[in-house]
Amino acid sequence: MHEDLGQQLPLWSVVPFALMLLGIAVIPLQLPHFWEKNRNKAMLSAILGLPVACYVAAHDVTIVAHTALEYVSFLALLGALFTISGGVVLRGDLRATPLVNTAFLAVGALLANVIGTTGASMLLIRPLLQTNWPERKHVAHIPIFFIFIVSNCAGALTPLGDPPLFLGYLRGVPFFWTMRLVEEWIFTIGILLALFYVVDRRAVAREARDWQAEDVVEYQPLELRGKRNFFYLAGVVAAVLFSPGLPEGVMRDGVRLGAMALMTALSLTTTPKEFRVENGFSFGPINEVAVLFAGIFATMIPALEILRSHGAEFGISEPWHFFWLTGILSSFLDNAPTYLTFASLAQGIGPGADVAVPMTGGAVSEKLLAAISCGAVFMGANSYIGNGPNFMVKAIAEEQGIRMPSFVGYMAWSSAILLPIFAVITLLFFI
Repeated sequence: MHEDLGQQLPLWSVVPFALMLLGIAVIPLQLPHFWEKNRNKAMLSAILGLPVACYVAAHDVTIVAHTALEYVSFLALLGALFTISGGVVLRGDLRATPLVNTAFLAVGALLANVIGTTGASMLLIRPLLQTNWPERKHVAHIPIFFIFIVSNCAGALTPLGDPPLFLGYLRGVPFFWTMRLVEEWIFTIGILLALFYVVDRRAVAREARDWQAEDVVEYQPLELRGKRNFFYLAGVVAAVLFSPGLPEGVMRDGVRLGAMALMTALSLTTTPKEFRVENGFSFGPINEVAVLFAGIFATMIPALEILRSHGAEFGISEPWHFFWLTGILSSFLDNAPTYLTFASLAQGIGPGADVAVPMTGGAVSEKLLAAISCGAVFMGANSYIGNGPNFMVKAIAEEQGIRMPSFVGYMAWSSAILLPIFAVITLLFFI
């Protein structure tokens, strides 16, 4: 790999990356029917991604090969977690109390770091809604807080929790480095759980007097089916965690990818089909990720290399700069490429006197990487399009008959609740 590749590439080579992210943000809103077909998403990725990959390969073919391997590893993990967690069914209808609902969210916050925010969201959202709906009528806040907590902020403690952190792991960040974010995680999750409990208690006070009688009649203990899939999930975690101990090269990558493929295949062949039907499982979402991220990984190569070479020239140097800039872009664009973009910018600055965190292409300041990680994970909750599970949860809630706020209405909730929390996080951790 040429050390000066970022010096060789012209600024216009970043345009396809910008167009790719802009298309992902705008096309679903302006042309929703066109965007429904993965074939059209694949067309966008090919039109923008293939020329960039060929152009970069003419300068340095090894970086294209390395990026392709990262893409395969990234997709293998997401596909494994998505498929295996889709075989676990949680049934039941508990008492619809604020304490029970808060416990659901707390469990989801922990679980997201093992099976990812998408896996935890798909496992818990249906039983949580069934617990509360239709005996309670004032429940729209429940899926909103679920998106805040389980679908986004929860996944900050491990590379398995959220895609940007796994990309960091693939780029050399140590697996357990993300535990460095435990204070930010506890503060954010704790505040959100406390706020939810207060809001849910107020909502209960608005319910009709007879709702509790219906709630008692509808009570059904929790029942977990498809438990063998937790063994397969443990296999995926082990593959990610222990593969760095193998010799670098084909063996390491082959063992990791092979183990994840094996666990996925076992889940598909040994889990009764009715469990996946009950979960509303399909490969549509992961196919969408596959075609979109093919374009993202290809087009982002010039942007990452240029930022690595010129990072110190942009005047962005403080942790709070990185927290808010990463977060704002992650609110409307995919948080995984946003994370890598600003991590490359931080590499261009260098660790200075701060603790250095190893990454492919050069070490990065621990304070800056912590700010980037929190911005990418936490602020994906600011809009419906900030993170993949957000729209899934919205769709499931509406499928159940719950009226969810519009795009702007949801942002009114996130602005009122999340932005003040992020302001306090800035003061406590990033200034």
